[in-house]
Amino acid sequence: MFHKILIANRGEIACRVAATARRLGVKTVAVYSDADARAKHVAACDEAVHIGGSAPKESYLQWERIIAAAQATGAQAIHPGYGFLSENEAFANACVKAGLVFIGPPSSAIEAMGLKAESKRLMEKAGVPLVPGYHGADQDPALLQREADRIGYPALIKASAGGGGKGMRVVEKSEDFAAALASCQREARNSFGSDAVLIEKYVQRPRHIEIQVFGDTQGDCVYLFERDCSVQRRHQKVLEEAPAPGMTPELRAQMGAAAVAAAKAVNYVGAGTVEFIVEQPEGYGRPEAMRFYFMEMNTRLQVEHPVTEAITGLDLVEWQLRVASGEPLPLKQEDLRIHGHAIEARICAETPDNNFLPATGTLTVYRKPACTSFERGAVRVDDGVREGDTISPFYDSMVAKLIVHGATRDEALSRLDAALAETRIVGLSTNVQFLRHVVTSRAFAQAELDTALIPREAAALFHQDKVGLPLAVAAAVAQTLLAERASEAADPFSRRDGWRPHGITVRRFDFEYHGERLLAHLSYLHDGALQLAVGEVDATLDFVALPADTGTRMDLRFNGQRQTVQTWQVDENVHVFCALGATQIVEIDALAHAGEAAAEGGRLTAPMPGKVVSFTVKAGDVVTKGQALAVMEAMKMEHTIAAPADGTVAELLYAPGDQVNEGAELLKLSVG
Repeated sequence: MFHKILIANRGEIACRVAATARRLGVKTVAVYSDADARAKHVAACDEAVHIGGSAPKESYLQWERIIAAAQATGAQAIHPGYGFLSENEAFANACVKAGLVFIGPPSSAIEAMGLKAESKRLMEKAGVPLVPGYHGADQDPALLQREADRIGYPALIKASAGGGGKGMRVVEKSEDFAAALASCQREARNSFGSDAVLIEKYVQRPRHIEIQVFGDTQGDCVYLFERDCSVQRRHQKVLEEAPAPGMTPELRAQMGAAAVAAAKAVNYVGAGTVEFIVEQPEGYGRPEAMRFYFMEMNTRLQVEHPVTEAITGLDLVEWQLRVASGEPLPLKQEDLRIHGHAIEARICAETPDNNFLPATGTLTVYRKPACTSFERGAVRVDDGVREGDTISPFYDSMVAKLIVHGATRDEALSRLDAALAETRIVGLSTNVQFLRHVVTSRAFAQAELDTALIPREAAALFHQDKVGLPLAVAAAVAQTLLAERASEAADPFSRRDGWRPHGITVRRFDFEYHGERLLAHLSYLHDGALQLAVGEVDATLDFVALPADTGTRMDLRFNGQRQTVQTWQVDENVHVFCALGATQIVEIDALAHAGEAAAEGGRLTAPMPGKVVSFTVKAGDVVTKGQALAVMEAMKMEHTIAAPADGTVAELLYAPGDQVNEGAELLKLSVG
């Protein structure tokens, strides 16, 4: 076993690797960029070395600096985590040449599986089933168009060197192919340095099921069962679970054997994942009719590896360290067993109701559910952030991974919803409530799984506020009253309970809720009771403060509901959390906003920091509401800026390639 390793990554995976290394008595070295100088992963390691600027190309992709840091600190090996350099054969080779162990597969395996087209030709020779498609080297657009027409629509364009959902487009009809190809190639060039693509049949009702494999230097290889990663947005995984619902022992054995054959075809060593697309031609709940096809192999540890750890009771990072140090696999295939069911939810800084637009900002409040890592039947949180940290535009938007385990899938689902309900994040938009909507949806609960689940169930998943206006207003009013009571002195003249010797005091509150302005009126009755009127609801408001380390926590009764509610107020924004869900309401100071001008309708601003990729219009063009006007790149993904209304483009204020800050005005639109 090594005595010291360098972790060539950041965030939650760096913290995850450091935790296992510490348990095994292995010293760790962190590397960090300017943006990560005070990051959690830096504190989690025994030593840390600064390697450059905030952008990945200035730091985490500078493998010469990373190798120099390993040599300077006496590290024997480098763990690449996932992303960044984890599947870079040149980096793996450079580690070996520098006398360092690369904790991953040999560079030959990375190279063989790194190009999707080459890997599929290799898998065909190994007898692994493939999706019908074109994987050739000729990248002439006209040829690619003809191949897509031959395969039939819908067809899938996929970057040959891609991963993580980048450089991928689904094309529904032939006339859309050219534009989709150009966009896909552009994103592929930016993300991977190559615009080569392959064309495949787009499988109907597809499930994404992957097999965890592990090989050692003695030539042995096992599979540690499967994970279902079908719930995706923008081709990126949202929820992952193990084992896959509806999987039969026969199908598991077939897929496991195919995955091991794929790994052995490239003399694989270490942790890897063989990903399959599984077709359900006869609908859901018919596993005997499923057909599986090789999609790709990820030559690294996966983001979703904790669900495999939960159902096997194993530490896959420990296996990585032992295999990389020359030890044989700890267990044989016949020794591996599945215990219960596990689900992982990726908590991301994004706005699901706005096409999953990434969000940046400070984690003003970050409270996790109670958890015990590496224990069956428990809740586990893997993260690389702390309260007060900033989610920047330089890296991906994932805040944390929430993993639960239960004896059955139903038990795991209930535990996941409860854990999400206990999660408190204030300071930026996240997908926590969206995840709750997915987990509690009928389709997901009944395992009607395919990669189109999110768009198919959109009506039940998006623009859902389970808290509702009356309860949100009641919580905001109660928070204000509790804050006032806390500031009262002992004398009767400083009390703010609305008491009058005659008449009833009525107090006005101004709010904004989901973009709509509204008024609420609170009446102080003679018997001490409070009556709150909001919209068509007029009911008694009753609340009692409960102990809380921060924020305001209360037992709240209003409009026939009783909820334990917790609130935080940041400026005018009141964040409300309860068992029903979470919402946000703006408490407006009417005097401060008196005379405030209406927002300009013709300003189109950058929703996040990033780079302008292109404009689809020019000055003078007439556009319609919803029409694409510009494309921006941020957090490794492209985002389309659409027209908010019909109008005419008055002026473009930036050029393609320009870096812009959040809120920067991109173009002027004359509305109407």
